[in-house]
Amino acid sequence: MTHGIAMTIGVDLGDRFSHLCALSAEGEVIREERIRSNRAAFEKRFQELGKARVVMEVGTHSPWVSRCLKALGHEVIVADARRLEAISKNPRKNDRNDAHLLARLARDPALLSPVSHASEAVCADRAVMRAREALVRARTMLVNTLRGVVKSFGERLPTCSARSFHRRVRESVPAILKPAAEPLLAELASLEAAIRTYDERIATLARERYPEVEKLRAIAGVGPLTSLAFVLAIEDPNRFQSSRDAGAFFGLTPRQDQSGERDPQLGITKAGNTYVRCLLVCAAQYILGPFGRPCDLKRWGSALAERGGKNAKKRAVIAVARKLAVLMHRLWVSGEAYDPNYSTRARAAAECSAA
Repeated sequence: MTHGIAMTIGVDLGDRFSHLCALSAEGEVIREERIRSNRAAFEKRFQELGKARVVMEVGTHSPWVSRCLKALGHEVIVADARRLEAISKNPRKNDRNDAHLLARLARDPALLSPVSHASEAVCADRAVMRAREALVRARTMLVNTLRGVVKSFGERLPTCSARSFHRRVRESVPAILKPAAEPLLAELASLEAAIRTYDERIATLARERYPEVEKLRAIAGVGPLTSLAFVLAIEDPNRFQSSRDAGAFFGLTPRQDQSGERDPQLGITKAGNTYVRCLLVCAAQYILGPFGRPCDLKRWGSALAERGGKNAKKRAVIAVARKLAVLMHRLWVSGEAYDPNYSTRARAAAECSAA
């Protein structure tokens, strides 16, 4: 136990109510109860308790709860829920038992794979990006709905970007479907305007609060959205001992299931921030695509794709996304300017020296 902490408390966070289980230094249950999942209830209950180690699973409520309890002087551990199979696969899983098990595991924090929540200001900035992404998903759903409806009548709408869809397809909608299509097109126009507003807010955020974003945007294919999401997800670039850890942080490294002579090739871990991982993959697809500018990343990824084999292009995209995460973190930490052909020039210089 940490010096000065006489109690460990497991908290199973629920949407309306949360369950608490407190253990003494000797591991005996000294308190179990249920409290409402709101700030006032948590502040009242934990102000009454002495300094404790409190553990909870990461989730919707864990950011504000962890900040609240830290402000009250408690040691707070937020556990990675995916690592806690002892809870998720418990045959007697319920809120009370979950809280009890969390309290037991808190006596050895290394078992919990603790995660760090961002500051309240960063969470608020992330909320802007989450709101934009929700509108983009809604736009995609409406576009697919209208395309499907028109297809079911034996027609097809022209290929175009989602941004211009509401303008480009209006004249191609069959007359019989106009009553169904017009409200959808109007809603798509409204969504597009709202998305542009969020894009402007994101650009302003990057310019005014996160100047490091400008350096990352020097990489062709990395725009304000990808660079800002990357910075907000990491928050503190010094959290990694090596820039290579950035790839693993976003789940872009291969999973492993090695045992004896058996070591199969598996997909990526998909750990960490799903949204940022998708943005990095999209940036990698652009870099490797026909519009990507010549650079070390493009040449390296293209060489991987040309090796052939099953899913070679897909593996190349993931590899470039992983390398892109490492590069972005390195530029952020070092403050160096991006040189798209650094490796090529270095090799050429080395060959000249050898000659």
